[in-house]
Amino acid sequence: MNGGNHGHNGLNDLLSYPFISCLEERRTRRIARGTSIDAGPLSHTSTNRPAPLSRLEEAVLIVCTGATGVTTHDGPLEKPNGGGRELGTPFLNIIARAASSADDCQATSFFLINDDGVFLLRQPRGRDALDAMKSLPPRWSDWKEQDWIAAADAVRVRVSDHRVEFPREFPYYLGWNRQISNRPGTTLLFPVVDCTWQYINAILILLSEPDGQRPLFIDDFRRFHPKGVVEMLAWLGGKLGFSTDIPYQPIGGLKWVRKKFVNRNNPAPLGLSRPLRTDYECFFAMQNLMLVGQAMGVGGWIHSSIFPPYIYETDPGKGWYGLGFRMLTPRKLSPTPAIPASQPNPVGIDGVLEGLCPPYVSNMSEAVDRVIEAKYGPRGPYGDETVFSRPYRDPRSGAAYLERASHYSKEAIEYTKEICTYLYETYGRFPAHVDAFHTPGMWVQFSHLELEYYDKFFDPGQYARQAGHDALWHGGGTG
Repeated sequence: MNGGNHGHNGLNDLLSYPFISCLEERRTRRIARGTSIDAGPLSHTSTNRPAPLSRLEEAVLIVCTGATGVTTHDGPLEKPNGGGRELGTPFLNIIARAASSADDCQATSFFLINDDGVFLLRQPRGRDALDAMKSLPPRWSDWKEQDWIAAADAVRVRVSDHRVEFPREFPYYLGWNRQISNRPGTTLLFPVVDCTWQYINAILILLSEPDGQRPLFIDDFRRFHPKGVVEMLAWLGGKLGFSTDIPYQPIGGLKWVRKKFVNRNNPAPLGLSRPLRTDYECFFAMQNLMLVGQAMGVGGWIHSSIFPPYIYETDPGKGWYGLGFRMLTPRKLSPTPAIPASQPNPVGIDGVLEGLCPPYVSNMSEAVDRVIEAKYGPRGPYGDETVFSRPYRDPRSGAAYLERASHYSKEAIEYTKEICTYLYETYGRFPAHVDAFHTPGMWVQFSHLELEYYDKFFDPGQYARQAGHDALWHGGGTG
């Protein structure tokens, strides 16, 4: 692609760099400018000052985690072989982002960490996202320097004036990371995944399966324990003609089996797939970031972050400068349930990033109602016909789809409320089998490289693009 003239040599080069070259030449490059490394015969002592990324360089990375337009909503509305209506409204969002996510839940938020502090990258949703795009040229390939910076500044929310930092020892830093990770001059992007919205949405989707196929949700962290339950099940099984050898707590009892709404032979253990694939988006996004870093010619490195749960917390007395999440203490149960159900739950940062669970809602019934409203209300993906119809050749096609598309049944909503209420009342936290905010415990570090180190020890072909970075992006300077 021809990069054109964007008023900046670095942008011109970025937008003309072949994608296939980006894949071929992508490598992990760890040593930031100003960093010394103790590596025996490969040791190096830097004489450089740290060289933070410029506003433009950070802006490109920030924008590449954000909105890209409107999704292509191209799913079926009818089940195969005359099986009835398909759930036509699975998505939580209709705006597209640069990384794919389960049911377009867009649950991943990035924190940007640099020498100036910590910032949440708060991405707009729905009509707000479209309105933000209207003020800019329609495609990134047409943007100039001021467009990238304006788009990035619009989503940066300051969380702290202090760079994330912890004692450089285990259990905070792992292995050689304590020497070269999160150094002055580096920029890190740390993903956290809000599991609360998609946890509820995924349960609703599973309860929209056809009659005879909907699962009975069981709590595989809790075996049957109340007195009389086994006897009751044996009696009930005899009446209904099925075996009662369910070893774990069926949520909602067997009321939903009696109503023939769920199939007891299709158990859904809540601990089996804890984040419900909600975390996949963050891995796609981190790979995107690595490719963008290569295209820009800066060093990029995905590696273990400061370990959770420490990174969520801030305690200057311990030398902990983390993200400042509220940690909700769960109920104490006997026997003690598996991790994370027995551990404090990172539920959010008050007023900045809040999970869909107490204390940010009064109860879990309200949380389910908020998911329904967010999807089908006037600003939701299926409530705003104008936004939904954007990708169709004929806007009337979008209106016709919405008119035909099915929503969740009353029974699915009622059972979902029972499941979510059970989890919170049993464990004193929601979710129980995964944290409200989950992290893979990884972050992506970007930096200008310590070129003297690479010149001393490495084949120039290993860092050719990085060696040419300063001339393009900084006029030959060092950032």
